[in-house]
Amino acid sequence: MGTPDFAVHTLKSIVEANYEVVGVITAPDKPAGRGRKLHESAVKKYATEQGLKVLQPTNLKDEQFLQELKDLDANLQVVVAFRMLPEAVWKMPEFGTFNLHASLLPQYRGAAPINWAVMNGEKETGVSTFFIDEKIDTGEMIMQEKVGIDPAENAGSLHDKLMTTGADLVIKTLKALEEGPVETTSQKEAGELKTAHKLTRENTRIDWNKGLEEIYNFIRGLSPFPTAWTMLTNGQNEQMLKIYAAEKENAAHDLEPGKLVQENKEVRIAVKGGYIILTEVQLPGKRKMTVKELLNGYQFFPNAKVL
Repeated sequence: MGTPDFAVHTLKSIVEANYEVVGVITAPDKPAGRGRKLHESAVKKYATEQGLKVLQPTNLKDEQFLQELKDLDANLQVVVAFRMLPEAVWKMPEFGTFNLHASLLPQYRGAAPINWAVMNGEKETGVSTFFIDEKIDTGEMIMQEKVGIDPAENAGSLHDKLMTTGADLVIKTLKALEEGPVETTSQKEAGELKTAHKLTRENTRIDWNKGLEEIYNFIRGLSPFPTAWTMLTNGQNEQMLKIYAAEKENAAHDLEPGKLVQENKEVRIAVKGGYIILTEVQLPGKRKMTVKELLNGYQFFPNAKVL
């Protein structure tokens, strides 16, 4: 059970390890793009190429879907980047249902664990497999694998590392379950628990009153998707600016946070403790571009600042 690219890598690994996949459950096709053509999930595309049976329920409690799921006669269900399952689904197979989650549980339970780990400046994260229960990401732990986060890494590169490590961990988990009952552990909730809240327009906007390191981590933790953004005031114009990539520079200055400074082919934003140097951005109606490309046809006025 899964939908995005992250889940495809696991399904591919299961197929290549010669496990019998009796069915693949993924999201219904959705209209996308200007023509509103139906768009298949990454998991569906791969499953169809492999000749696997695909189910695309809109309602996981629907009696017809539950019967179709039962008819597959699976003895185990593997979930990667899907949605919350009703008890009737996760309790169905003989050996239960386990989930792959892209964090070291119990830290970063929720929808966006990869982004939040980078946004919070973590030095390491990882992947976990656990048996699903009635709550979100709280079930009995089976296995975990740690993954380091490089200082300049963004969410995209970390996603790819965790995707590969996660697929390997699922295969290890399957082998352990094959060999007999696995020894699980309950999730120990000691200390502060950090949550991987769903990313929204509100919580992806940059707060320029925060410190240099925090803003830098925030930008790379939201790149390449969904992308950190701010409002740019330039002359009489105010518009949204998406920031895909930036560098940081520690420096003393007396500029107001958010003040934009252009020097030659460089654009920097003053923050507490230094500057955020923009390297890749996007303005409304424009493609994503480097700052050098932007400056070829765009002028920043002396009053330019970000809010």
